[in-house]
Amino acid sequence: MLGILLALGALLFWTVGDFFIQKTSRTLGIWKALFFITALGAIVLFPFIQSDLSTVLTIEKSVLILSLMSVVMLFAALFDFEALKEGKFAIIEPILGIELPVTVGLGVYFLNEQLSSLQLGLIAIIFVGIVLAVTTHFKHLHYHRRILERGVIFAGIGSVGMALANFLTGVSSQVTNPLMTIWFMHTFLAIVSLGYLMMNGNAWSMINDLKKYPKMILTESVCDNLSWIFYAAAMTLIPISIATAISEGYIAFGALLGVMINKEKLKKHQVIGIILTITGVIALAMIN
Repeated sequence: MLGILLALGALLFWTVGDFFIQKTSRTLGIWKALFFITALGAIVLFPFIQSDLSTVLTIEKSVLILSLMSVVMLFAALFDFEALKEGKFAIIEPILGIELPVTVGLGVYFLNEQLSSLQLGLIAIIFVGIVLAVTTHFKHLHYHRRILERGVIFAGIGSVGMALANFLTGVSSQVTNPLMTIWFMHTFLAIVSLGYLMMNGNAWSMINDLKKYPKMILTESVCDNLSWIFYAAAMTLIPISIATAISEGYIAFGALLGVMINKEKLKKHQVIGIILTITGVIALAMIN
């Protein structure tokens, strides 16, 4: 039951966090948004993992998995960013949703996670709901007609990469612990993003950004860190497939948040998608 509650917590914090990540990215840029999130995680989590750090770093298997997870996460994020930069948002978002079934497939194949027909059916419902919720026009679902659309190849690689990153996050959390996993990944990403900002001469401007937008930056950073911690912890208690299916529902919940806060208008199939996702998440949580 605790694993399900943690996955639902990840869903909640990702829903709010992504809303503010979008605002921060549009205001300050993607690399600054990434740095603020990961730097907070690196600093705040350090006291909690400090005593275990020397032990973990002496275990070759742990270091290998943590490093691989961090590198995969970086490249997956870069491909996702490039896809959204090059392509149309409405075209790219449904493709990024492929992350869910790929993560489930990795868990079943490599970890022999046993899922019942009912669980697989509910995961399928959640996936369909997510795709419908983020698709503005039905023609965007004609995948075979848009293979040459700008950004599509990047989105495909990014979704597979993010699925692999999810899987490795779960494995790493089981081999070490959730806090160590998120601290290592966020420290790595913080160093890389800071290096990029320094090379582009944008590092020092972040001090003024913090003074000008403290609430926005703090909200995105706290929520995203909590979501990753909850997600990592959930995968140590329940199958990676189930934790991912439940927490991935944040994509559709985010669309609902956009309606409530930004007064965005949804089409009928998007409303159906949100209903399917919410129903699937609740049902999946109740039967586990």
